[in-house]
Amino acid sequence: MRLTDTLRFASYAAMGSFVRTLLLVLAMSIGVASVVVLTALSDGARRYVVDEFSSIGTNLVIVLPGRSETRGFNPANLVTSTPRDLTVNDAEALLRLSGVKLVSPLLIATSEVNASGKLRESMLVGTNADYMQLRKLKLSLGRFLSKTSSKGGSPEVVLGALIRKELFGTENPIGKTVRIGDKKLRVVGVLAEGGRGMGMSSDELLIVPIAIAQTMLNTNTLFRILIEAQSREQIDTVKTQVLKTIISRHEGEEDVTVITQDAVLETFDNILNVLTLGIAGIAAISLAVAGILVMNVMLVSVTQRTAEIGLLKALGATSYSVQQLFIVEALLLSTAGAIVGLGLGYLGAAFLRYLYPVFPAYPPLWAVFAGLGTALASGLIFGVMPARNAAKLDAIQALSKRY
Repeated sequence: MRLTDTLRFASYAAMGSFVRTLLLVLAMSIGVASVVVLTALSDGARRYVVDEFSSIGTNLVIVLPGRSETRGFNPANLVTSTPRDLTVNDAEALLRLSGVKLVSPLLIATSEVNASGKLRESMLVGTNADYMQLRKLKLSLGRFLSKTSSKGGSPEVVLGALIRKELFGTENPIGKTVRIGDKKLRVVGVLAEGGRGMGMSSDELLIVPIAIAQTMLNTNTLFRILIEAQSREQIDTVKTQVLKTIISRHEGEEDVTVITQDAVLETFDNILNVLTLGIAGIAAISLAVAGILVMNVMLVSVTQRTAEIGLLKALGATSYSVQQLFIVEALLLSTAGAIVGLGLGYLGAAFLRYLYPVFPAYPPLWAVFAGLGTALASGLIFGVMPARNAAKLDAIQALSKRY
């Protein structure tokens, strides 16, 4: 029997029982759609985390107060104990190292800002003038912190776009005074709208000189020190130099944790890749269930079409041809379900992106091919048994069946 004849016969047979075919295609499509949507979710999470870390700058080395008990980076390192203060003087000492381009001390807290009778709680960031270049921030109005403000504690502040809008509306805030805590500060700049990094929007930041922030919070301890290396090739060298410098300044005690941006990215990327594979495996189970459904439906089909099989054999069809007909029919049903499921999966991923525009829920290409391949493999594997049963039927006995 020619391939075109086999395909035509199998398609007519599949459409002969429309409800059965519809349910089988639906089961297979749900399996494929679940693979596509779930892998889009997990891979989107991976991309989101990687993008968030990438947005904080490039070629970064980060110093955290407190020593981690394990080498390398793991997510638990982000929270450490603080046996010794990490100070602005430590940050200034790191700037003198070869290979270091920029250094920004960082102090973060929440504080209330008051202007024109309007009060709002916001995130307070104490840092220096290099922070803007290090974080790749942009201004919409005015300027950033001055070079001398970090040492002298000049009473100035840079507002996030949302803070400016809520406190001053469309009015130009440059030169105006705001009260943060018990300090009066002069607005010198406004950040451009839309900046993000590490889950924190720059639209809601109050950026002040590090000396002002330390006075407000009555502390000398820094939250972090951000360092930008001259190039990617120098990151490991800078990391080693930073650790040696801090140890020498802290009386020979290694009481800080130094991590690199690349290490953070690699660790989270690996974790979320494994998560994506796990979720894809769980979703693929539904395809196996759909494959079992294909087998059951085809077994019933063989029973219902016994007389038809007998007629085919009486007309000269070989056992191989009969087996081929049922396998092709199973593959056609699985293919139809896979295509419909792929479309539903992409629609589901698009709907997720519509609901959460910042979340890159795009299904990875490997998951799409894996879903399609698993669907076809399920149809083929689970279609073999019914096809063999059909091929074994004797023509005379099959024709004698009554319904």
